Amino acid sequence: MSGSVVVGLDVGGTSTRALAVTLDGDRLGTGRAGGGNPTSHGAAHAAEQLLIALRQALTDVDPTRVRAGVIGLAGAGRLHADPAARAAVDHAWTAAGLRCPYAVHGDALIAYASGTADPDGTILIAGTGAVAAQVRDLRLDRAADGHGWLLGDAGSGFWLGRQAVRRLLTALDTGTDPGDLGRRVLTELTGSAEVAPHPRVTVDTLIQTVTRRPPVELARLAPLVLDAAADPTATTLITEAATLLIATLGRIRPPDDVRALVLGGGLLTGDNPLAAAVHAQARRHWPHAPIVPAGDGAAAAAWLAARDLPEATDPTTLHTRLVPPTP
Repeated sequence: MSGSVVVGLDVGGTSTRALAVTLDGDRLGTGRAGGGNPTSHGAAHAAEQLLIALRQALTDVDPTRVRAGVIGLAGAGRLHADPAARAAVDHAWTAAGLRCPYAVHGDALIAYASGTADPDGTILIAGTGAVAAQVRDLRLDRAADGHGWLLGDAGSGFWLGRQAVRRLLTALDTGTDPGDLGRRVLTELTGSAEVAPHPRVTVDTLIQTVTRRPPVELARLAPLVLDAAADPTATTLITEAATLLIATLGRIRPPDDVRALVLGGGLLTGDNPLAAAVHAQARRHWPHAPIVPAGDGAAAAAWLAARDLPEATDPTTLHTRLVPPTP
């Protein structure tokens, strides 16, 4: 086998990860940097983080050995549409010593490829936002939701956080016990679980605290819902979120579909009650389909970069080496 190398990058809002591998699947180097989503951080910052991660991954690798690369990016649409953003990434790519071509794919495709080598299937992602997409021949096809916090993202981390605050406000309005979840949310937002003698004072404080912050920050309350799963309100919200996510998936996935279903995003890949509820509902809707969690995004990006090179290992074998199945 030749000494050819490929690189894969998984670029998200909170971190940028890079991986350099041989065409046999041997890992040669990894890199990690800060968030690199050009939509939320700007193109210049995104390119800077990409370069940091690339240089780390190529520390012990001659860049001239790199034949191809794939960048998985949450803000892929902007990168394709904005010449200045693409130019910034081009500059980072060449500054790392790379002269080979690279492709940019959306994070949904990367998440799908991190779970399966099957060319056709479906990906459901729930993190801060939520989206489902069909994959055909390892290309994104139809999508559902992913409409953002204002218009959609049903069942997402933002949805959970907003609903938790709304249920707390209802409890304060009606003078009922906010429960364990309500007290957790109240403490997180105001620093205290105490309700003022006149509950409207606490209501006004909550409203002011929430509206002073970017709306998407409500997603930070989602872990409180998951941690309070024994609370009746939290239980209801988790069930509703799972139902909404499966409904989103059902818009693009036929009821008799037996192709792969990958569950991705922070809310669906961890050991938490929402992931369990979504998996259980998915199993009832698609009993004969393989349902797998998303895995290493940087490895999946490297696999996508390698699979079309003529000298690469068999794609399925290479996928197993790079992205081993999750137990």
